[in-house]
Amino acid sequence: MSDIAPNDVAFDTPQTLTDEAILARFHASKNPPGSARTLGFHMLSVSQAERRVEIAFAPSVEAVGNPMGQVQGGFVCAMLDECMSVAGMIASGMTSVVPTLEMKTSFLRPARPGPLKGVGWVVKWGRTVCFLEGELYDPEGRLLARASATAIPTPFSKFKT
Repeated sequence: MSDIAPNDVAFDTPQTLTDEAILARFHASKNPPGSARTLGFHMLSVSQAERRVEIAFAPSVEAVGNPMGQVQGGFVCAMLDECMSVAGMIASGMTSVVPTLEMKTSFLRPARPGPLKGVGWVVKWGRTVCFLEGELYDPEGRLLARASATAIPTPFSKFKT
């Protein structure tokens, strides 16, 4: 999935948190963003070595359903964007967010409300942009959608109020 060498990061980010500590931080969050609540976001696994994350989603038909009772495509994109963005945050050593500059999504099967699994990873981390990919699966492991994105790593410190 990823062609990243260990020194392929544009800035020196020491790995100060273990994968387990990062996962625990996500699980301990008392006030997740509204988008995470709407999508039923729950972090499953983190791999800093692979710059990869797995996220469970549990969207309800009331929150994300289209007239046919399936997950509306924009919410599928939102789930994939979450996976890719979190993978980027992990790659930065939890020092940066990665706002999406552009995103392409291929819809392969309809997504039904209920349990879904997303995977996100970093393809390439450059000096000013990073390239990310993500996939969304149904409970049977069938690929529902795939996305790629270009994002711009931005230190959290630039967002302080």
